[in-house]
Amino acid sequence: MIPEWLRIRRGPQQALEDAAQWTKCPKCATMLYRPDLAKNLFVCTTCKHHFRMHAFDRIAMLVDADFVEIGADVVPGDPLGWTDKTSYPQKLERDREKSKLTEGIVCGFASIGSSPLALGVMDFNFRGGTMGTVVGERLARLFEGARERKLPVVVCTASGGARMEEGMLALMQMAKTTVALQRFRDDGGYAITVLTDPTTGGVSASFAFQTDVIVSEARASIGFAGRRVIEQTIRQKLPENFQTAEFLLEHGAIDMVVERAGLRELLIRLLDYGSGARRNVPAPAVNGHAPAPAATTS
Repeated sequence: MIPEWLRIRRGPQQALEDAAQWTKCPKCATMLYRPDLAKNLFVCTTCKHHFRMHAFDRIAMLVDADFVEIGADVVPGDPLGWTDKTSYPQKLERDREKSKLTEGIVCGFASIGSSPLALGVMDFNFRGGTMGTVVGERLARLFEGARERKLPVVVCTASGGARMEEGMLALMQMAKTTVALQRFRDDGGYAITVLTDPTTGGVSASFAFQTDVIVSEARASIGFAGRRVIEQTIRQKLPENFQTAEFLLEHGAIDMVVERAGLRELLIRLLDYGSGARRNVPAPAVNGHAPAPAATTS
């Protein structure tokens, strides 16, 4: 059932368009009916390919009930007067229409498994999830709000890096988010990153890899520079699974890999474990794939 807050954000026309769509899996080419795909959490029923999720679909998948958004009033301008075939304001307007978002991240407060938390979810549909001044500001507000309320933070990343239309101002967000996260942690805060496909560039080089626990969705693409750039620089052929979640887990860069169906249950356990109120729940494994939850019926 679609939560009322999500229904309002999307609007009836968007819901109708979603219900009428078919889509092809980019991995196995299977034609998938979107309502069935949505019921399966946007995971291909044939090859298990994890489609990129809209921010509000992911929020609805994770949270218990209502989600209270913060920072929605902070929207981007055009600080550099970017000049191209399409102006920066025109690009932003096009992405707003396409994604139904005002920026590349949605932040707010909610609860997962009855554990209150601050939640940030990036969306690749808006400017490729790139981190500009507004993404950095919303994240900083999220960490600060969580610090004041003594809440844990979960951030789901999906990003192509820093936003070129904002130049150095975008690159400064790496430092801004890092400082905000460190201030939160210095005050005893507990933070979890969920890396989703793709997480690259300035996001992977800043806050995404600085939390207490780093989780990744299965088969997600994660890295900093592109594969081709690295191969040309070091003049070596990289492994086929290079910059995948599984490769990073094998080399100790992240704590665990989880299938999307098991993500909510894993976060419930991690939040419970981090709070110190374990209620006889075993601590999650940190050196391998997180176990998927038992099948449930809704």
